[in-house]
Amino acid sequence: MSVKDKEPEFLSAFIDKYREMRNLWEVKHPQYYLKHVRKSTLERLLTFVQTTIPEATMEMLLKKIEILRNMYKREHNKIQDSMRSGASADDVYVPRLWYYNKLRFFDDQTEARASLSTLPSTLPSTLPCTLPCTLPSTPAEADEDQAGSSILEEPDVTIWSQDEGSQEEHGESGRQEEAGPMDSLEEAGPSVILEEAGPSVILEE
Repeated sequence: MSVKDKEPEFLSAFIDKYREMRNLWEVKHPQYYLKHVRKSTLERLLTFVQTTIPEATMEMLLKKIEILRNMYKREHNKIQDSMRSGASADDVYVPRLWYYNKLRFFDDQTEARASLSTLPSTLPSTLPCTLPCTLPSTPAEADEDQAGSSILEEPDVTIWSQDEGSQEEHGESGRQEEAGPMDSLEEAGPSVILEEAGPSVILEE
């Protein structure tokens, strides 16, 4: 069985594994600010990814995490906006991401300050970088990558989740009409941090 055939299954398992590693995303975790501990945890997560995607690197892993975070934030904001607009229960925005509920642990995990990473590589969309990322992405993730000038480009090849690609393509025109001129800029902020703590990934070379 090819990697493509396992994409939904693998993405679900990846999210579950990431959720278990609370020091990578839970701001109040006692090990959240311990860079060497977080680095070790990321290496374990990478080992897990490489069982299915042998060519995966740390840079690809970091970028994938940030893409997932940004996609969840975008869908979450749409739900909140529709609720604030006074829409009836039947009209509240329904997330298109099949794994949206699996990412609910991101709720309330906000960073006090955002800082650009100094990693000379790629990172789920917010790192300025001079090296290309070779981790294939879904069309939805490619769209997320184009949210700002600091966002990296990825090959237009499906990986991890085919469903999210078809869902995003189906709603592409509607999303362009819904989004304001600052929509993507507000959602794609720097998240991967080396010098100070943030809610996504802190890594020290």
